[in-house]
Amino acid sequence: MRDFQHESLSLDPIHGYIPFVAAAGLPEGEAAEQHLIDHPWLQRLRQIHQLQTAWWVFPGAEHTRFQHALGAMYVASRAIGRWFDSLQEACPDVPSRAYVESLLRVAALLHDVGHGPFGHFFDVHYLADFGLTHETLGCEIIRRELAPIIRRIRRNPAGTLRADEQLDPEQIAYLITRPKQQTDDAPQWLRLLRAMFCGLYTVDNMDFVLRDAYMAGYSLRAFDLDRLLHYSMFTERGLTIHERGLPALVRFISVRAELFRAIYFHRTVRALDLALQDLFAQSKKYLFPGNPLEHLDQYQQFTEWSLLMDVSRWPSSSDAKLRELGARWREFLSRQVKWKMACERTIFFAPGESELGSVFASEQTFEAAVRKLLPPELKHIPMLVDTARHVHRPSTQMPSAGQNFLYEPATGRIRDLDARELYRRIAISFRICRVYVQDPSHSKAIAQAMDKLTADAGSDDLTNM
Repeated sequence: MRDFQHESLSLDPIHGYIPFVAAAGLPEGEAAEQHLIDHPWLQRLRQIHQLQTAWWVFPGAEHTRFQHALGAMYVASRAIGRWFDSLQEACPDVPSRAYVESLLRVAALLHDVGHGPFGHFFDVHYLADFGLTHETLGCEIIRRELAPIIRRIRRNPAGTLRADEQLDPEQIAYLITRPKQQTDDAPQWLRLLRAMFCGLYTVDNMDFVLRDAYMAGYSLRAFDLDRLLHYSMFTERGLTIHERGLPALVRFISVRAELFRAIYFHRTVRALDLALQDLFAQSKKYLFPGNPLEHLDQYQQFTEWSLLMDVSRWPSSSDAKLRELGARWREFLSRQVKWKMACERTIFFAPGESELGSVFASEQTFEAAVRKLLPPELKHIPMLVDTARHVHRPSTQMPSAGQNFLYEPATGRIRDLDARELYRRIAISFRICRVYVQDPSHSKAIAQAMDKLTADAGSDDLTNM
């Protein structure tokens, strides 16, 4: 019989009921998943939006990193429920299913624990100053703050660890950190599991695509999660999808890219990001004392709520600089952004096409190319450019590549996904190149310059389709 005594449920709009192990009634010394869920490090994620600034544009997208963490934990259980037998066949030395499932559930629950205010924006504009990302910072939080609880977790809703097994926080840190090299000393079963966090379709992005699409109003069922899980398995090569499931994977990749175009990289969202960059750069020294690794107690209290409360007090500060910044924050939070989009073009990079040699490779080269093509009287107008980039699929040269494979039933072979034309047709990456100005009357000239940069001499179709 299922262990209902130690199980609780959380009702989620995306996945329905999400089971987790409750704290009540456990043997002395044993920790529950609830101890992590209720821990201040996890609860702070309730105060950090999942969509860093998009919630100012999409009113329904008020969901948080906390909801996403629970959803990712649930997807991890569903996935390993489908895939554990194949993992055991590929790696006979794998620990028990209960161990693997608990390891994945905890890793999924904690994969975003290092996030700061405004999510990935904070990675780029604060954590990078100290050589950190939310992943590397999260690993330190796991090691220093949460490891004692993790080691005492003995069960998940589907099973109990063997008496000789104990969850290893270092393995959790390994799973949630993006690879920097393609080979390491980790056991094979752990290397294969890393694809569930660093591959093409992960427990992280399978949840956030469904969640963000639903909450933003884009789609109630963005892709077929059931089919994607059903036709996937582990082989000795890694996480492998059966050829019958390839269209579901392509659909997932396409929808994820469309969410970037329609929501994450929406023109107003990016305008807010651009306005926030300068404002945050001048404000950050007043917001947090330095390297989060040296101030973990304060970082635990540092969220979007705390930040927005702090800046709301600045207009009445006795410090003239804080008063000036406070007035600018008040304008920003009222969405009084002076930069308006003048023109936009999307550039796709197919296999074999390098971004590095193009004018779109950086904002500096892009801006210089646009200004060069403007009429003389407009070459020095106030302008901001944005070259938002999304990677559809990692280059085979990157450390994060080599995580996903294809099973071809006609030949019985396991091949690289690039072996299939359907997958090869997906662009490697795209950039949405935008120019923002203060005077919209310049938009026509800027659009003409952009057209010259992006001119395509491709042929037209011969008939109506």
